[in-house]
Amino acid sequence: MRNLRVTASFCGAAYHGFQRQSGICAVQNVIEDTLSQILKQKTVIYGCSRTDAGVHANEFVFSFRTECAVPCRGLIRGMNSLLPDDIAILACEDVPQDFHARYSCKGKEYKYLIHNAEIKDPFLYKRAYHYPYRTDAELMDRAARLIKGTHDFSAFCGSSGLKDDNVRTVTDIGVERSGDMVVLTVSADGFLYNMVRIICGTLIFVNEGRLSCDDVERIIRSCNRDLAGPTAPPDGLYLNKVFY
Repeated sequence: MRNLRVTASFCGAAYHGFQRQSGICAVQNVIEDTLSQILKQKTVIYGCSRTDAGVHANEFVFSFRTECAVPCRGLIRGMNSLLPDDIAILACEDVPQDFHARYSCKGKEYKYLIHNAEIKDPFLYKRAYHYPYRTDAELMDRAARLIKGTHDFSAFCGSSGLKDDNVRTVTDIGVERSGDMVVLTVSADGFLYNMVRIICGTLIFVNEGRLSCDDVERIIRSCNRDLAGPTAPPDGLYLNKVFY
């Protein structure tokens, strides 16, 4: 029995997230159907993350077990020939039996893309959040860096995603501008439901003067979702790296 680690990339605009759902098109459904066709048997994969509807991935890792002897290169080529154009397989390798894409994961990095231009770009439709108003990326960066560290992030979690333990460690966070694109990058040992999107919405409120940098620290301490900013749209969110 082989244990395979596969790295994929996908545009999530057409999908209801990664996790398999009955009667709804999710990335997991599509990949499992493709693998089952190639391997001639029902195949179940285990993803490193669920991802929300409409969220994208530059790097997404999943694992699965198989007795098939097809070389990794053959699996990559076979899957890419059958998968839709918005999903690609980047790498495949045999790994130890105890590897699990989700439970072996040590952390992740997300990026949120804000297209900060007066006129929308049709080629960025559902691939970046169009925000046409004046944006002070340096101010947003100062506010973002207050979030770094180990905190209870209940204030940055959708109510349906709250857990018994909502403490996470943000190892790095920052906002920078590149032309018309403002990019929020967040790395952490784990993320709560909608955490990055709520952080982004809060930083946008700081940009607009509705919140201050001092308010960001107060929001974290409060553990009160009502004090944070709105949940930014899924269009601009990308799972960028997975750490093992």
